[in-house]
Amino acid sequence: MTDLASNTTTEARPSYPWLRQYPPNVSWSAPFRDGPVHNLLDEAATVHPRRPCTNFFGRLTSYADIASRVDEAAAALQALGASKGVKIGLFLPNTPTFIIYYYAALKTGATVVNYNPLYTVEELAFQVKDSQTEIMVTLDLQMLFSKVDALLEAGVLPRAIVCSFAALLPTAKSTLFRLLKRKQIARTSASAASHKILLERDLIKRGARPRPVAINPEEDIAVLQYTGGTTGTPKGAMLTHANLSCNTRQVMLWAPDLGEGQERVMGVLPFFHVFAMTVVMNFGIAKAAEIVMVPRFTLDEGLALIAKVRPTIMPGVPTLFNAIQNHPKIKTYDLTSLKFCLSGGAPLPLEVKQKFEATTGCKLVEGYGLSEASPVVTCNPIEGAPPPGSIGLPLPGTIVSLRSLADPSVAVGPGERGELCVKGPQVMRGYWNKPEETANQFTGDFLRTGDVAIMDENGYFQIVDRIKDLIICSGYNVYPRRVEEAIYEHPAVEEVTVIGIPDAYRGEAPKAFIKLRSGHTATADDILRHLKVKLSKIELPAAIEFRDSLPKTMIGKLSKKELKAEEAQNRAT
Repeated sequence: MTDLASNTTTEARPSYPWLRQYPPNVSWSAPFRDGPVHNLLDEAATVHPRRPCTNFFGRLTSYADIASRVDEAAAALQALGASKGVKIGLFLPNTPTFIIYYYAALKTGATVVNYNPLYTVEELAFQVKDSQTEIMVTLDLQMLFSKVDALLEAGVLPRAIVCSFAALLPTAKSTLFRLLKRKQIARTSASAASHKILLERDLIKRGARPRPVAINPEEDIAVLQYTGGTTGTPKGAMLTHANLSCNTRQVMLWAPDLGEGQERVMGVLPFFHVFAMTVVMNFGIAKAAEIVMVPRFTLDEGLALIAKVRPTIMPGVPTLFNAIQNHPKIKTYDLTSLKFCLSGGAPLPLEVKQKFEATTGCKLVEGYGLSEASPVVTCNPIEGAPPPGSIGLPLPGTIVSLRSLADPSVAVGPGERGELCVKGPQVMRGYWNKPEETANQFTGDFLRTGDVAIMDENGYFQIVDRIKDLIICSGYNVYPRRVEEAIYEHPAVEEVTVIGIPDAYRGEAPKAFIKLRSGHTATADDILRHLKVKLSKIELPAAIEFRDSLPKTMIGKLSKKELKAEEAQNRAT
């Protein structure tokens, strides 16, 4: 049993500003249990054995069956040497296989390393070497296996477990896939590294159970979650069992009205991303919810699936909700089953929130987090109307402190800009094999996020920008988030990204990349006229470029990295 307040501070319990308007049905100092992450599944399977755990293309698998398959996979991994200190990679889309091997690896005491299926072989090789991954779990889909095979043949990766994709599908779809999609199935026996490939069907023994492993939740690393952090250099955030189980419990405390064994969570975000890992998978399983898995999301198919399976909760990123509210036939889709949608992973423009709620009638709740905090730090209350643009209040047991941008050891007061720093049971142990970077990421025992925020008198926080995205224009700070928010208010704009570009006179200046709504037109002059009454001269974009699409990350949030690289390349040539 962990007392959140005593776990996060050694001081007498002060009256934090956010406690003034804390949700009446949520206790900031509520005690709750931490423990091994895999206990979440075992507890759900014990209490709700017949409840559907996964829904994959219509195939329902119960909690009892998933728990049994986890035990079988854990026993197989132990036979291969999985134990504490061993790193097991998951190179998988959203499938039951991800859940099974995630919890199976944790049961052996091993550490899970999440991999992005869209990574290049070079990016994967870096992460395999850095994390010291010994076994990679993947599917026999050629688009996935070809990359794993390249790692095996290069000698970068010691071994891989290959699981059948067709076996996951309902019977009829499985038969059709094997007949009509044979070219998409990898021929593992033809690999030059076939001696390093282990087929799941040869490893699993039905009814097998793993040897029990004693887990120290506070010390044992459950997941290495790779992130660019505030520097852009990939680093493995060491998330303990306590970090992840505590953050799951914190999210559960924040939504006390959700029923156990009664919810259906829409899994459109990829599980390898920390947001989905906690808020879709771990949270969904802790609530004994049915998890509707979407390996690859497309808007029309996704909206039709929502209307068909009627999920009650849908976590997503702002670009998803923006796309939904801009869909030309959105009124023809039934979204009434959704109790609320949760936005995270990137800042939610106020314009997007307001239009989504007005268009769909579904409440959109914004939260905030980062990989290094497992990831959720703050969230707006499920009920009520938070201040516009707010990322909410700190979760139970979480302390947020804003620190001077000049000196992070100095706290700033309400209404002042400061770097958002956080302390709580969800904060990582540090970066894998990077003590210097770990030390730089903390000020005292507070994690530095790299995000600039302000706090109002009631403890609500609002993100202003990211420190690394800050544009220094004629010696003045220009925050891209502020410019983007102003551009979003133009009725023709669907998406916008603002970056800093070199400027001979000002040093740096903002440049806006804009995607217009379908059927709308606007010129750069139109946008500038719109902005002149909203922004200072120093904040006005020096350049505006219209594009048919803007680069996004795997989880669908707008990405500045590619645009910055393009600008640098253009300057070089």
